[in-house]
Amino acid sequence: MAQYDYDLITIGAGSGGVRASRLASSYGARVAIVEESRVGGTCVIRGCVPKKLLVYGSHFAEDFEDAAGFGWTVGETSFDWAKLIEAKNTELNRLEGIYQRILRDNGVTILEGRGRLVDAHSVEVAGRIYTAERILIAVGGWPNLPQIPGIEHAITSNEALDLPSLPKRIVIVGGGYIAVEFAGIFNSLGSQVTQVVRGDTILRGFDQDARSTLAEEMMKKGVNILSETTVRSIEKCPDGSYSLRLGGEEEITADLVMYATGRAPKTAGLGLEEVGVKMTAAGAVIVDEESRTSVESIFAVGDVTDRVNLTPVAINEGRCFAETFYNNNPMRMDYAYIPSAVFSQPPLASVGLTEAAARKQCEAVEIYLSRFKPMRNTLSGRDERTMMKLVVDKPSNRVVGVHMVGPDAAEIMQGFAVALKCGATKKQFDSTVGIHPSAAEEFVTMRDPVPDPCPECEE
Repeated sequence: MAQYDYDLITIGAGSGGVRASRLASSYGARVAIVEESRVGGTCVIRGCVPKKLLVYGSHFAEDFEDAAGFGWTVGETSFDWAKLIEAKNTELNRLEGIYQRILRDNGVTILEGRGRLVDAHSVEVAGRIYTAERILIAVGGWPNLPQIPGIEHAITSNEALDLPSLPKRIVIVGGGYIAVEFAGIFNSLGSQVTQVVRGDTILRGFDQDARSTLAEEMMKKGVNILSETTVRSIEKCPDGSYSLRLGGEEEITADLVMYATGRAPKTAGLGLEEVGVKMTAAGAVIVDEESRTSVESIFAVGDVTDRVNLTPVAINEGRCFAETFYNNNPMRMDYAYIPSAVFSQPPLASVGLTEAAARKQCEAVEIYLSRFKPMRNTLSGRDERTMMKLVVDKPSNRVVGVHMVGPDAAEIMQGFAVALKCGATKKQFDSTVGIHPSAAEEFVTMRDPVPDPCPECEE
């Protein structure tokens, strides 16, 4: 390996790249990591972390309202968007510093600039070529915008995190988790929000009961969801607002248009095709179980592979790579029962199969469903309900899906993800003592399945 400058060069200092690089270096490898922007990647700089900070900030609007039901007198309140953004940026700067220190403390060299593959063992950064025995691609994804007239007037989640002011009216195009989360943020902070969704409702791919429950709760809070609708064009008006022509002849006007219609692997211009790395039509890097590409010395982890696009997955893929090739400890990422959460308002979380998927994969299923008003809302008077759902494989009695819409859904779901990973059965759920009073106890006290639909019925 002395013939190379490094044992490993990682392109992309996001969650997956940082984990793989620091572990490999801690196991004795000579490692460099290439980053053209800020260390921390999508999650820390322009994704999970800043978004959730804005979710926290926006939720105080309801907290102030609910306080009256518990005897509190809250005086006049006001909100300063600029202060929230400033506080968010201060925290991101702190976290970036921590990530840089972690890399330095583990002996990883940070190469600033855009990396481009020259050959199977060489990377060009800022006009200089560096060589390595292995190269790891961990550049993540980037917002994908459709090619419609006027799309240049739209922003993405990247810009939404640093707006100079809060829009009075915003149209959010998209039905995925990013669109849903920002709809909740802007709505809670006082913006008039219209969400344009191409499908029948939000969050395609999640359980139908969870989707419909969340959509109903969002609309009760004031979000105007236009389903089965597309945007044909965007036009800037003389007063600075924007006019959107929808699929029919309808037009809507807003002060800001945000697109959250998906993300694409950020592989353009990396030189991957030139060195023989095979990719999908969408630009995702094709890898095997070891995260190895079609070129033996080049690997990829995280969103750039378009396997399961979640930060914890990228981190675990990075760990498996480092353990396998630098610690003589072969590991493979297990993609079964990966929990996920949408930090919507109210939040949604799930692990395992949806009811629709279970009915296709299992011989027979049982569904347990509960809807109730959270205890907090009994005094606050807020008209918001929680939904919990269990999907059970009937022959084995194994719980194969857990879904929730309601306060603390993400925190509650983490423990049930462990249970499903361990193969827990409904009988074991039933024998578990609940924590009272809590919402989570409902998952272990649901006794009666909902009536099974007729064989001719389809979900």
